[in-house]
Amino acid sequence: MSSHIAEGTEADPRNPSGKTFFGHPRMLANLFSVEMWERFSFYGMQGILLYYLYYSAAEGGLGLDKAAATGIIGAYGGMVYLMAILGGYLGDRVFGPERTLFYSAVAIMFGHLALSLIPNFAGVIIGLILIAVGSGCLKTNASVLVASLYDVKDMRREAGFTVFYMGVNIGALVGPLFTNTGWGIFGFHFGFLLAAIGMALGLLQYALTRKNLPESVHYVNNPANGRQKGMFVGGLVVAVVIVLILCMLGLITPGNISNWVIGLTLAGAIVLGYILIGSKKTDETEHSRVMAFIPLWIGNAVFWSLYQQQFTVMAVYSDSRLDWHLFGLEFKPGYFQSINPVFIILLGTVFATMWTKLGNRQPSTVTKFSLGMVGVGIAFLIFLLPAGHHIVSLWWLVLILFVCTISELTLSPTGTSATTRFAPEAHKAQMMAWYWTSVAMGTAMSGWLAQFYSEPNEVPYFLTMGLISVVAGVILWFFRKPILTMMRGLK
Repeated sequence: MSSHIAEGTEADPRNPSGKTFFGHPRMLANLFSVEMWERFSFYGMQGILLYYLYYSAAEGGLGLDKAAATGIIGAYGGMVYLMAILGGYLGDRVFGPERTLFYSAVAIMFGHLALSLIPNFAGVIIGLILIAVGSGCLKTNASVLVASLYDVKDMRREAGFTVFYMGVNIGALVGPLFTNTGWGIFGFHFGFLLAAIGMALGLLQYALTRKNLPESVHYVNNPANGRQKGMFVGGLVVAVVIVLILCMLGLITPGNISNWVIGLTLAGAIVLGYILIGSKKTDETEHSRVMAFIPLWIGNAVFWSLYQQQFTVMAVYSDSRLDWHLFGLEFKPGYFQSINPVFIILLGTVFATMWTKLGNRQPSTVTKFSLGMVGVGIAFLIFLLPAGHHIVSLWWLVLILFVCTISELTLSPTGTSATTRFAPEAHKAQMMAWYWTSVAMGTAMSGWLAQFYSEPNEVPYFLTMGLISVVAGVILWFFRKPILTMMRGLK
């Protein structure tokens, strides 16, 4: 830590103390820590949830069909990101981003407690709804809070998001290790309890530091009036009633829920795009930048539809294909979900330093998106190399996840940073929500696509997935110049 405020010098409103965290505003460290504990709970729970759904009752699970279980995982993951729309509205128009994040963290903690304490499928339904709503709202507003620490043209901005992303991955590394160990010793519900404890620690830490954020995030940018708030609440109530009716009629089932989430996500993305493009508070330059984001939205959805298969196809692959006998011990299959965060932690600072040193010479946002899409496609093509062997060495998956990590570090921090730069001033949180709908689409697709995976079908499956992403990335790269022109001076 260091201080740069000389006596008589006006304090920076984005960093009033003048103290720094690895060259960044001090509050980045606090947000880093909050996100670390939230991701500890989120990935810790998700590291054992699929197995809880399809393991037999004798093994402590619920005994669902694998295709239905992966569909639920994809749909749940999609709903997490889809709830970013709700988070965007609450952050922009009701509570402000800072209070919305606090309330979201409370909902997440209670969701994990429900999974731990309420037996059978009732605990799954209550827990996943609370976690989906809380995590979705938190994700949108956490990115807004990080962005509030930097000026729009501050070249430290992307490096700051990468440092923040490391907090995400420290939590993602440790969470599955704890919950899988807890599952192995005391059963699934103890694993879920450990996730709840982690979220409680994050909530406490945030409560003690939230007052130190910039003043701007404590206020509502574009407050809704009483009538608009009433319409919003009424719309939510109607939506809940419709979902309950569809469930009672058997139209929404575990087997098709990912289809519903995909459709809902597409509808939400269209509505948000219409609001951002058509708003009278969006000026000509902001309008052009929002339009430039549309091809990036599509590319992002393609990337995450492959990447998020870590929680569907790769999780099944780990359970049924990998040899988990290491050093004379047998490990739980969910441990593999800590591999990617290890690489993020090792390489995150490398990428942050690289982008900072390159400055204006670094690849454009569009080129980074293209490279990420091609990279994750190559990772899926690597699955073809050990195909045909029933028991596969763990090191193949380590290699695949290493390539996925390089792709992720190229695209993901770039995506969140670019979204905050493209955002119209009056719709910052809603623009962030629009970004998260692309991740929601990819995540829901990862659950829907999993139904086509099986060991006998893995060669055409992985070949198709890999080629689609590589070709899509190349096409985006060819259109980079007109997209950059529409970005109006942003790179």
